[in-house]
Amino acid sequence: MNDDHRHRILHAAARVYAQHGWRGATTRRIAEEAGVNEVTLFRQFGSKDALLDLMMRECSRVEQDATFPQEPVDPEQELLDWVTVHHTALVGMRAIVRQMMGDAEEHPDAADCATHGPSAAMARVREYVVRLRRHGWITESGEASPGEVRAAATMLMGAVFADGMNRDIMPMMFTQPVPETLRAYVRIFLRGVGALQEQAHRAARTIEQQSTSTTVPE
Repeated sequence: MNDDHRHRILHAAARVYAQHGWRGATTRRIAEEAGVNEVTLFRQFGSKDALLDLMMRECSRVEQDATFPQEPVDPEQELLDWVTVHHTALVGMRAIVRQMMGDAEEHPDAADCATHGPSAAMARVREYVVRLRRHGWITESGEASPGEVRAAATMLMGAVFADGMNRDIMPMMFTQPVPETLRAYVRIFLRGVGALQEQAHRAARTIEQQSTSTTVPE
């Protein structure tokens, strides 16, 4: 079986699983969705459980297109762009993520797959904070403790995850448009980790440059 055929079956399994869950995602339904017969599924993947396990791992490895710059220039916009991509990806996968969370007790691997993306995203946010500190966007006087940074990253990604998963079914909790809400999340996060606004950052960098260029007379 070629890769295109294999991917078509995995994508069909994802669509069927998102609609019917683990028990309802029968090999017959998946085969019909993929346009193949059940024998092909068993020959290629061995069993329904093996197929769904692989499908979940493939879904959890989907990488985001957006990345953080090596040197931050506009933290609010850079973080907002990244969070927007992450939120869009969550919305696109929320049906399957909801099923994974619902199946977590009976199938623990489903929980691991459901949390892989958010966990990896939170790690990237922490790495970005390190870059902000390295390039002078976070000063020692305003710097949050490591525990506070972890808590702030958890709160940011938790808010984005809850928004992506629940906005459609709990509109009373998300009354502002998505762009405005995401920007508010980002601003709260940056304040929480002690990141400077652009004007303050420029002033701090100017003072730093002046101090390093000043020589002490002999």
